[in-house]
Amino acid sequence: MKPPRTAVVLLALAALAGGCGVSADAGAAGKKAPSLQIQQGAERADAILQETLAAVRPGLKWNHGPGGSAGCPKGVAGAATGTGASDRIIGIMTVVSEQRRGALLGVIERDWKSRGYKITNVNESQTVPAIHASTPDGYSLTVKVAGKGQFFLTAATPCLTDSDVQAPTTQPNTPQRSGVFPQRPDVQDDFWSATTTPPPAAGG
Repeated sequence: MKPPRTAVVLLALAALAGGCGVSADAGAAGKKAPSLQIQQGAERADAILQETLAAVRPGLKWNHGPGGSAGCPKGVAGAATGTGASDRIIGIMTVVSEQRRGALLGVIERDWKSRGYKITNVNESQTVPAIHASTPDGYSLTVKVAGKGQFFLTAATPCLTDSDVQAPTTQPNTPQRSGVFPQRPDVQDDFWSATTTPPPAAGG
């Protein structure tokens, strides 16, 4: 098993990816002793992200980002709760032009709604737009446009029973880049990288 992610990685992610990380709201969602372990929750988060990617056409090139895990709030008098939360992050390596960002956000929002996920917040910023959602079983989802127009997808678990968390087993569809995360998108796509306004409901 791989050791837990370090706080340094999580802080670097928050700074460079525009705040992606373990969701405090997701961590607070568990109100009773959970039956699932964090590893199981991380696998569920991986599955949600893969479902989201599968809904996008044309498909996107992507890599795993440095997700992490953290303990949930302490119990009475600071006692350990034996629970924690984890998140998974995907960085999109396809270059998505400014003209096509809204189309991609729309595809993802529609897919989440079709699965019964609740849209909890929409940031309509021109530079760093984002959509936040939650699943019926307590997972928090985010799609965010960060620096250089790069898209990030995040799925964070609710509070679950403490366990070691392994790296995702899903295989990215583009080689891992070298250097400090995030590695900026560098894959051109005839549709997503185009600088013209897309047709109605494009990419759906």
